[in-house]
Amino acid sequence: MIEVTRLNDKKLIINAELIEKIEETPDTIITLTSGNKVIVKESGQEVKNLVILYKKEIFGREL
Repeated sequence: MIEVTRLNDKKLIINAELIEKIEETPDTIITLTSGNKVIVKESGQEVKNLVILYKKEIFGREL
């Protein structure tokens, strides 16, 4: 799970395994496999880094 920030400054925890794609238009839009979309303050690169950190925690090694 990763924590991101909605545009209204509310924190949201999403399952990183369900992220289908990340777009910057210029807002960052995370599309989940369910089709739901979440607009967040973090950049696409920041979201990617959060997912990498999450995966490192789960697998306990460098990716």
